[in-house]
Amino acid sequence: MKIKFKKIGYRELIERTNAEKKPHRKPIRPNIFFRTLMKVVALPDLIATKFSYEEVGMDRLGKGERAFYLMNHSSFIDLEIAASVLYPKPFNIVATTDAFFGKDWLMHKIGCIPTRKFTSDPALVRDMLHASRKLKDNILMYPEVGYSLDGTATTLPDSIGGCVKLLGMPLVMLRTYGAFTRDPVYNNLQRRKVKVSARVEYLLSPDEIKEMSKEQINAIIFEQFSFDNFAWQRENKVRVSEDFRADGLDRVCYKCPHCMSEGKMRGKGIHLECTVCGVKYTLDEFGALVNEGGETKIASVPEWYKWERAEARRELESGEYGVSFPAKIFAAVDTKGLYYIGEGEFSHGESGFSVKTDDGELDYRQKPTATYSVNADFLWYELGDIISVGDSECLFYCLPLTDGVSVAKIRLAAEEAYKIEWAKKDNSK
Repeated sequence: MKIKFKKIGYRELIERTNAEKKPHRKPIRPNIFFRTLMKVVALPDLIATKFSYEEVGMDRLGKGERAFYLMNHSSFIDLEIAASVLYPKPFNIVATTDAFFGKDWLMHKIGCIPTRKFTSDPALVRDMLHASRKLKDNILMYPEVGYSLDGTATTLPDSIGGCVKLLGMPLVMLRTYGAFTRDPVYNNLQRRKVKVSARVEYLLSPDEIKEMSKEQINAIIFEQFSFDNFAWQRENKVRVSEDFRADGLDRVCYKCPHCMSEGKMRGKGIHLECTVCGVKYTLDEFGALVNEGGETKIASVPEWYKWERAEARRELESGEYGVSFPAKIFAAVDTKGLYYIGEGEFSHGESGFSVKTDDGELDYRQKPTATYSVNADFLWYELGDIISVGDSECLFYCLPLTDGVSVAKIRLAAEEAYKIEWAKKDNSK
């Protein structure tokens, strides 16, 4: 799906936004027409993937009782699954603001609640309370915020347990199987022929939630999100025979474990190859990595990504880490659309993020402790790989203008820098 954007100077954008500021729009209950429309639109993909699902413990949910549904996030089919599984229940979906661009009216009508990725958003909490207490709706949230990059769960916020307690609704997990394997985000939007299924499991009752601490609730949720889609594929012998299955895999596996070169990996066809030392791995039909010409140092994509995380942390701790590149910079100030504010420079280091436009109108800085993660996406709305940072006022989407930039590494480094800085604060107390 492509996205339209308008070109405007940053200063003019902010002035116009301040002049046209409107009252906050509360979520609405989607009527039966839009709920049915979502289910009908979802049918072709669900039929094509022979979708099925099972329920576990859902008899504990009373007739007409509302619930807070958490769902893992792998690809666009996730929303189609939810629309089918939850039908005809009315539910509000927590969705990121970029999903509203170009379709703001429709997203509001189907009950979406907008929020900015990886920023503090008090309005989101108020909107969720409004949806649950005033509208008497179910709520669906993807706590990972973005799609999984490597087939394992994206870092979750520690605040999720507090959110569960505040809402006081039954907690239900909606977990998919095969959705990532069918359409991994790194693979250039090329879909594979894979069956998709789901498991809907009742986790906690309101009474159980009252008796538990936020930390105890977090432990249960984090356990539910401790999955590995590549391991699932191997264990269940799910064959992916398409000859493009490694296309774009270098987005995730960007560093060579043999010669340690970065940004020189190339994922094409069924192979992942280092263009410096020549090592070539094959991504086999069951999701395993094999070095056909020598030692297999890393045998799976999640293992590779985990190793890269450790490498990013090592660089941070040794003072080696630093990324800077020219970029096209886009801004989002509301749900109406995306604005191109010009070319500039993106930087990330121990002191945090910096985003500047060449015309001098923007000079944004963000500390490492501002957020536990950042938004990194591949082929974002077909513009390209992006990294975005920002606050409750504005998000900046940065599209690298040079080759070899890994937005996945920036996300890993941001998450590790956050942990390091907070550990320092805790130790100083």
